[in-house]
Amino acid sequence: MNGKILLMALVFVLSTPWAMAADSKIGFVNTERIFRESAPAVRASKKLEKEFAAREQEIQKLAKQFRDLQAHLEKETVTMSEGDRRNKERDLANLNRDLQRSQREFREDLNVRQNEERAAFQDRVNKAIGDLAEKEKFDLVLQEAVYVSTRIDITDKVLRALADK
Repeated sequence: MNGKILLMALVFVLSTPWAMAADSKIGFVNTERIFRESAPAVRASKKLEKEFAAREQEIQKLAKQFRDLQAHLEKETVTMSEGDRRNKERDLANLNRDLQRSQREFREDLNVRQNEERAAFQDRVNKAIGDLAEKEKFDLVLQEAVYVSTRIDITDKVLRALADK
């Protein structure tokens, strides 16, 4: 009876993933590096910069107007009449509110577009990783890890695969 239990325990231990792991092929992909260095990611980044350049220039122009009005108000406040000073302060407050609203809307819209581009690119990266894993017969490909040996880092292969498309 003890022999059967020992045999069953041995069969169980040998059939566990730990015993099979010695024959497994594992890879790791540094996705942050993929998002930074791949040709499609660089193109998407430039596309977003171009898409938002005009709005960014408008915000910079508005910020310059604000700074100029603020400097004028500080310099001329002593010689201005009380009514003129109040009007300029009101104009400055309105300009500041418009500037802050424009900056907030710009950041929100930019974040939405960045997230859209990143999601589309993430699908493309996952497909490239899946294709590479099937082609090279990987059993497991990880995208996050605390420590990674350079032996299993396949990030360069994924970068080349994305460049080919």
